[in-house]
Amino acid sequence: MVAKGSRQLERSATHLIHRAGQCATDIFQVEARSSGLTPRQFAVLMTIAEEEGLTQTDLVDRTGIDRSTLADIVARLLSRGLIHRKRAKEDGRAYAIKLTSQGWRGLRDAEPGAAATDSRLLAVLPPPKRQEFLDTLALIVDATNK
Repeated sequence: MVAKGSRQLERSATHLIHRAGQCATDIFQVEARSSGLTPRQFAVLMTIAEEEGLTQTDLVDRTGIDRSTLADIVARLLSRGLIHRKRAKEDGRAYAIKLTSQGWRGLRDAEPGAAATDSRLLAVLPPPKRQEFLDTLALIVDATNK
């Protein structure tokens, strides 16, 4: 039974995507360890850098990170002095989030490690398949977000 089950896992998109994500996280932690950021923290900082003043709800929408996890990430980034927030002009109940100078520095420090992570992950594929792989992942994400 066990052998059959493992063969089934080898053909399970859910399992393989999860395992690939674990591999990506492990590589990121090695490549970007000096930044002290996790891949999700990096994604949040990148998103804020692209459009400062986003609310936590905006960050949930743009990153796909669930609300409770994102709230924890924001709290950690606040405590580390990487972001600051103030009441949003459009909605007094929400906070607009911006990077601090330390946050910009942390993001710059992590970018080479993030790029190295992507390079290491894509290096296992033949060059002609790399863009197709990224397009396929984006297709899955886009289709499931609708």
